[in-house]
Amino acid sequence: MRTLALLVVSVFMSGLLPGQSVHPLTGRKIAPAMGPAGADWLNRSEREQEEAPEAALDAIGIGPGMVVADVGAGTGYITMRLARRVGPTGRVYAEDIQPEMLDHVRDSSAAAQLNNVETVLGSDTDPRLPSGKVDLALLIDVYHEFSRPQEMLQGLRRSLRKDGRLVIVEYRKEDPSIPIKPDHKMSIADVTKEVEAEGFHLDKVIDTLPRQHIFVFHKALAQ
Repeated sequence: MRTLALLVVSVFMSGLLPGQSVHPLTGRKIAPAMGPAGADWLNRSEREQEEAPEAALDAIGIGPGMVVADVGAGTGYITMRLARRVGPTGRVYAEDIQPEMLDHVRDSSAAAQLNNVETVLGSDTDPRLPSGKVDLALLIDVYHEFSRPQEMLQGLRRSLRKDGRLVIVEYRKEDPSIPIKPDHKMSIADVTKEVEAEGFHLDKVIDTLPRQHIFVFHKALAQ
């Protein structure tokens, strides 16, 4: 009983929720993943104004014929936009670790008659994307929830072509006025330190969106 009490006190003092962990390089609290119950929030009408998704994809540069991985695709809110942009000669891999979310993606792509979307059931440690086939891996509001971020980044690096890009979009932690819980925001410093440690190089940060950073990475050259 005393051991349990000490554990509870330790968790309380650290500010961590039960089962919550921190990134070993930055000490950042890793946010709990959103479950199927969050589907309505992912599709909320306010998202257009808050995140400007079309402007984000314009800034990133998504063109016809590209192979794009929508990592942490959720309900497919971004997947459908990507599929229309890459067109029939391109492909979108909609990756998620929750089968229920991928059901949403399949239903939406079928309803929209988009035949260039392939769903991929990943794991906490591996996105399970095809090796060396992806032009761009896109993570929108999802990296902060990776329970095993180092292994996931290594898996994403394997999936990219030699000149492929990793793009991470996250709410700006540096701005306290943005009404998102702190654990669901990311700073430039933390993202750079964590991602570059796994074999990437930060090319640029785009800050043209209302509330989010856009981080653009390439594979780092082998040492």
